[in-house]
Amino acid sequence: MNYISTRGDASRQNYEGVLWAGLADDGGLYVPESWPSFSMDEIRAMRGLSYPELACRVMEPFLGDFISADDLSRLVTLSYQNFADPAVTPLRELSSGLYTEELFHGPTLAFKDMALVPVGKQFDYSLRRSGGHKVVLAATSGDTGSSAIEACRLSPNLTTFILYPLGRTSAVQRLQMTTVKGGNVYAIAIKGDFDDCQAIVKGAFRDLSFKRHYNLTAVNSINWARIAAQIPYYFYGALQRGVADGSGKKVSFVVPTGNFGDVFAGYAAKQMGLPIEKLVIATNTNNILHRFMQTGTMMMEAVVPTHSPSMDIAVSSNFERLLFGVVGRDSKTLRTHMENLAQQGQFTVGDDVMGKLRETFVSGEADDWRTEKAISFVYQKYRRLIDPHTAVGVAVARDMLKNPQSPLSGSEVICLSTAHPAKFPEVVEKCTGQHPPLPDHLADLFDRPERIYMLPNDLGAVQKFIREHTPDLG
Repeated sequence: MNYISTRGDASRQNYEGVLWAGLADDGGLYVPESWPSFSMDEIRAMRGLSYPELACRVMEPFLGDFISADDLSRLVTLSYQNFADPAVTPLRELSSGLYTEELFHGPTLAFKDMALVPVGKQFDYSLRRSGGHKVVLAATSGDTGSSAIEACRLSPNLTTFILYPLGRTSAVQRLQMTTVKGGNVYAIAIKGDFDDCQAIVKGAFRDLSFKRHYNLTAVNSINWARIAAQIPYYFYGALQRGVADGSGKKVSFVVPTGNFGDVFAGYAAKQMGLPIEKLVIATNTNNILHRFMQTGTMMMEAVVPTHSPSMDIAVSSNFERLLFGVVGRDSKTLRTHMENLAQQGQFTVGDDVMGKLRETFVSGEADDWRTEKAISFVYQKYRRLIDPHTAVGVAVARDMLKNPQSPLSGSEVICLSTAHPAKFPEVVEKCTGQHPPLPDHLADLFDRPERIYMLPNDLGAVQKFIREHTPDLG
């Protein structure tokens, strides 16, 4: 399996190459040169597999000769062995035909653990073979940071720098980053929003001399390894709802998303043969993706803080991967769109492209008021607590299902539940009167001492900080 850049000017890479490269040298994102695919008989044979077994089966085609089947099985089993639920991503029924798939049972209580725990173990596997030192640089809107730190903090061959937007994460999200012990982890508050943090990360990767000297690697979903490790939970959820049992059941997924990585993993699963009927892009007030699906114009607007901060994003990086596919893998056209977005703040695609997108995707949005209503409804009706991001997905799903002409009609509907309610206790308590407790391993989180670093919204300042806090690489 080889990988190519969406921008067309970077060299092809194998899996280990994209694992460490993050962003391609031409500024693009790596995608598989061609999609591996499973027949329905092969998908049917996955029924009954445990989550780690299924994850190995789905991920293996992407990894090529990077790792043996036995070593992959060992690493994946280790990755998920301490998740709080033995099913790893259990499904919970809300009402007839409507389910949540809980992706938050990992160490940091967010769906990012589903990918970053195994990716961290792949980092270690690669470094044990090759030696050397790597610098992990990532931006976070709240959850990626703590998950990346947890995945990388014990490796002596990694130094990790996480940029997060000052004052725009929940207290639990911030503390999960700033209270970690260890001299090789730095959580840096940037005076800006998530898009500013992401722009600094991409700027550092585009500075090729800096990237190469410090051996930068990414753990954001610009790194293909993240996407590959997220695809299995779509297979798991769909198989749990019987898509391969001969009943003819249809399954659609509702995905609360800002950076598009989570929903792109669903698109990848469909390209691999999983019979997904629709993928629903569920956005909050920062609804750039929903507006695009309605109009065909991607237009940046100022980001406003919401109850669901991990979705407070204006530039959805992974959308580039999708757009590359639907424009026929035409890198020239893709580059033109991305340059227009960067320089003019928008681009527009034609009806042919929108027609292809609407074959798979539909979209909706839920503002903070509707998010609160969904949290309250789920608690009052089902006595279950959900976090604000999950609530965005539930609100959008319920609205669509009320319409007899809904694109979800006839489907089993699975909402991805992306974070534990205890990560956002203030909003959950406001809506339900219940304060969701942190699990035992985080019960003392608010008593732990913080290490706080604060920098301006400036690439040079961040690069200077990295130079000062990274072992001399010669």
